[in-house]
Amino acid sequence: MMISNSVKPSLKSLGIAKRQAIIDVVRVTPLIAENCLPLLIQATVEGVNLVAWAANNQELIKKSLLQYGGILFRNFQVTEVAEFQQFIRVVAGELLEYRDRSSPRSAIQGKIYTSTDHPANQKILLHSENSYAANWPLKIFFYCVTPAQQGGETPIADIRKIYQRISPTVLEKFAKKQVMYLRNFGDGFGLPWQTVFQTNQPEKVAEFCYQNHIKFEWKAKNKLRTYSIRPAIAKHPITGEYVWFNHALFFHISSLETNIRESLLAEFKEEDIPHNTYYGDGSPIEPEVLHEIRTAYQQETVVFPWLTGDILMLDNMLTAHGRKPFFGNRKVVVGMAEAYSTDD
Repeated sequence: MMISNSVKPSLKSLGIAKRQAIIDVVRVTPLIAENCLPLLIQATVEGVNLVAWAANNQELIKKSLLQYGGILFRNFQVTEVAEFQQFIRVVAGELLEYRDRSSPRSAIQGKIYTSTDHPANQKILLHSENSYAANWPLKIFFYCVTPAQQGGETPIADIRKIYQRISPTVLEKFAKKQVMYLRNFGDGFGLPWQTVFQTNQPEKVAEFCYQNHIKFEWKAKNKLRTYSIRPAIAKHPITGEYVWFNHALFFHISSLETNIRESLLAEFKEEDIPHNTYYGDGSPIEPEVLHEIRTAYQQETVVFPWLTGDILMLDNMLTAHGRKPFFGNRKVVVGMAEAYSTDD
């Protein structure tokens, strides 16, 4: 699909003065390079309402997202979280609650959350939202309320290209064996099960696990261990493209910072650490395989600085995301939409 250099929506619907009709009010170009995400859609004049513009350009947004995997909306003067919510509803429908959690997040307004509450000095590896779960959002949105003084970028990567970079031998092994996710809750590290499952009642945890094909066992002192086996490779429901869609590297113990990993292993047995991954048959994932996957992510990573008011829209099954460490009062919030599972 070819992306035009400019779009001329209805000026009246956007509140644009007639004298501005001779110029392009919105420009559409790749941010970095042709065929590289994200696509940049930016207002070139003041007063272009993003919600109204999006409502009038649904097809452009839909096709562009499938081609690029991510769209950065810039210069639309979005100043309120409520407007961010409206935008999500217009382009993707009702927002989703953050369930089966793996990242600490705080609710901001309705179903808008902080992007993460991890300490500022920690990086967050690239990952596909909830790819370890039985269902996940097809769309994820980030809104930059306040950029960090330094750092704090949200790196992204095309997981179609990551899939293409991984060797056929490794892909075949993961296609056959899948990924096992081991998680432990209640030992003082990571999220407590009450936060992950959004309940204080063990019977509701059990119900959720049964419904989502998660094996679980209660340990002493109200501690919980879960196991789930999920595919490592997915097929995009619209494009039909194969993608590297999993948390195999993200949850693996080798991805922890060295000091944290060594401290955990000094205190816990491997099966008791907060999270780890294996092949679906329980066998360990080889270090050279993890290195190959890690390298593929690094080779496809795209980084750009946040500007105040930026909104980044990602197809969660085409593009992974992460976070760089930062200094300053960074505030980036997130919303998710379009629940999907392989059972759909």
